[in-house]
Amino acid sequence: MPSNPFNEHLEKNRANYQPLTPLQFLQRAALVYPNHPAIIHGARRFTYGEFYARCRQLASALAARGIGEGDTVSVMLANTPAMLEAHYAVPMLGAVLHTINTRLDAPIVAFQLDHADAKFFITDREFAPLSKAALEQANVKPPVVDYDDKEFPQSGERLSDVEYEDFIAAGDPEFEWSMPSDEWNAISLNYTSGTTGNPKGVVYHHRGAALMCYANNLEAGMGQHPVYLWTLPMFHCNGWCFPWSLSAVAGTHVCLRWVRAKAMYDAIVEHRVTHISGAPIVMATLLNASPDERRSIEHKVSFNHAAAPPPQAVMDAMAAAGFHLTHLYGLTETYGPAVVNEWNVDWNGLDEAGRAFKRTRQGVRYLALEDLTVMDPSTMQRVPADGETIGEVMFRGNIVMKGYLKNQKATDEAFEGGWFHSGDLGVLYPDGYIQLKDRSKDIIISGGENISSIEVEDVLYKHPAVAYCAVVAKPDDKWGETPCAFIELRPGMDATMDELMDWCRERLAKYKCPRHIVFAEVPRTSTGKIQKFKLREMAKDA
Repeated sequence: MPSNPFNEHLEKNRANYQPLTPLQFLQRAALVYPNHPAIIHGARRFTYGEFYARCRQLASALAARGIGEGDTVSVMLANTPAMLEAHYAVPMLGAVLHTINTRLDAPIVAFQLDHADAKFFITDREFAPLSKAALEQANVKPPVVDYDDKEFPQSGERLSDVEYEDFIAAGDPEFEWSMPSDEWNAISLNYTSGTTGNPKGVVYHHRGAALMCYANNLEAGMGQHPVYLWTLPMFHCNGWCFPWSLSAVAGTHVCLRWVRAKAMYDAIVEHRVTHISGAPIVMATLLNASPDERRSIEHKVSFNHAAAPPPQAVMDAMAAAGFHLTHLYGLTETYGPAVVNEWNVDWNGLDEAGRAFKRTRQGVRYLALEDLTVMDPSTMQRVPADGETIGEVMFRGNIVMKGYLKNQKATDEAFEGGWFHSGDLGVLYPDGYIQLKDRSKDIIISGGENISSIEVEDVLYKHPAVAYCAVVAKPDDKWGETPCAFIELRPGMDATMDELMDWCRERLAKYKCPRHIVFAEVPRTSTGKIQKFKLREMAKDA
């Protein structure tokens, strides 16, 4: 067989091949735009030169504590400069960043710390009670550093004698960090919501994170020097990789500790925010603001929203308020959004109903995703592109996770047949757009957070008065969806709505608790299987 002349003497070497990583975006931004604002947090400002130096200081300080390649650094932080710095400093050492959902309960946080084998823990004083309880329950006992937000002081208990600013002050701002030895190396660890038992640890790699940055900037139309308001939690899929993405275009991060209407309007107007990402709850917060909280927005703001598509009335109100909406869809396993409802200008000529329908579809694959389709999971054949045949949504490409940490069985199942199985059910249209129709595991997406109906049902079933129960999603203008529980009581036993809600609050994270409880016969098939499709219809009127 003749040799390929394009392979002869043309080998990969250090001059023509480097591992992909988002870390070099910050290095470049600091070189090209050292004085451009990188972070705004209250009255504090950090330029790109300062941002890069602080990240190197943090990396240096962690290295002095023995953190190195393959170690996990866990953080319990709000959307603050410390969270942004951790996204760079930790992987600068070849270590893995584990961002913890601040809305979880202590047992789940303890599980994550143990499963991740956390070697270091940085925690915000606001979350001191949660962090303390989790550390008491965890087997690992990592060194702890407290983050004391000087702009928005918190009164939580100190869990360490080391404060974050003092910790990084001891680091070297000229610290010589290293590029990853392999772009396939892990950069971060994110946990799913534990829909069937304990949550699974989703591992991201440097290659996927870097490619996601390019895709985010293109799909969101970021341009040069965007101003990004942090309403999306950075603990959620690493903030959809935007902590890294903004450095590629030397954008400005506007930190927002709490998602409050007045704070958002003030930031949008005073800093001329150009981009926001978030769930429908953020839209509802903006639209339901009181007159004294609102401010007139004189420029267009791009709003990337995920979770369940908001009602048409909400989209119309957001457009009237000065926001340009783009609907996204993805999973923790796909680095956040990997599907975009890319608007075709030809659709502008459709009537209102036609345009509304186009907006309800999840969309087409991100530029960094190689393939997206809907398949029959039993045959692994694509379903007809007729907009009617239901199958499972599947992904393939470089922005799909490495796999689940320490869980080969779940990894193999997720990648069966050479595709990532999302578990979401949908249809495929002739133009390649997909639309979700159901969720195979009855996941409820509330305020951008996944809630397992099974987990809520398990808690309710432990109440002595509950004979049968089923939890489904109830559409909600503010949260997108909320849990609605249907309850059948045992003969001769009583329980009130308040009693059952208190029961759940004692055993579940607050956002997972049912907001509606209906006492009614739970519809079942002849074999005893609960008919959730009927309950979903009933929940709309509950």
